[in-house]
Amino acid sequence: MSGARRDTVTYAFAVTRARPPADALAATAGHEGGGPLRALGAGRLWLVVQDVPAHAFAGDRLTARLENPDELESCARAHHRGVEAAARQGAVVPFPLATMYLDDRNAVRAVTDRETSLRALLDRLRDRTEWAVKVHAAETAGPPGGAGDAAAGAVGGRDYLSRMSARRRTVREEHEKALAAAQAVDHELRRYAVAATRHRRQSEQLTGRKAPQLLNAAYLVEDARRADFARALARLVAGRGHAPVEISASGPWIPYSFARPEREWHGSPQEARA
Repeated sequence: MSGARRDTVTYAFAVTRARPPADALAATAGHEGGGPLRALGAGRLWLVVQDVPAHAFAGDRLTARLENPDELESCARAHHRGVEAAARQGAVVPFPLATMYLDDRNAVRAVTDRETSLRALLDRLRDRTEWAVKVHAAETAGPPGGAGDAAAGAVGGRDYLSRMSARRRTVREEHEKALAAAQAVDHELRRYAVAATRHRRQSEQLTGRKAPQLLNAAYLVEDARRADFARALARLVAGRGHAPVEISASGPWIPYSFARPEREWHGSPQEARA
């Protein structure tokens, strides 16, 4: 009936060249309350989708869910499972979380309208994976100042101010050394990657660490150079025992960070200078 409200919308996970097996998609757990995952033909590409309840993924309701940490994690995990299911047949272009269309026809049109650029992106991502690397300043015993300094201040104010100035200078120098070390890590890892991008550095609330995050980067690595990249990463981690930074890494992953135009892969000059 014209104007009738649909009970479901089409949730899109990813685009791939090869059609994923229907039984493998159906066996993959998607979003709760939705139908089985399935593949839609879109020109020479395939789109992995799921019918999900419209009321659960509508405007304010969706916003509220994504602002709830538990709901967000559940949605993100379901989204990743769908992307992984699409990736079993080769390279994929993952869609952003909560990409939806009113129906299959609109979803297919969105892909076919971008088919040329999507095919080019699939070519660039083929046989490549993503590695995530984060560099933090090393944890310190505490901020400059304290009871000892307060006591020193009681003895002589000028001497106390001189000590505080020297400490601030030391902290500044240590931070500059840590930034230089993080830049060196990034420079070395780029030697083994075909592309790299920098994400916004995460706050202490997100990392759960007191030490600031200095680098939050992703590297696109050829499968043929995966071992070289992993060895370089291991050398960097092992060699930072006495350096002013701590390195953490994970991978290989589906290249989420590079599922966008190549001109955006390397980060902005402002990020590089930060």
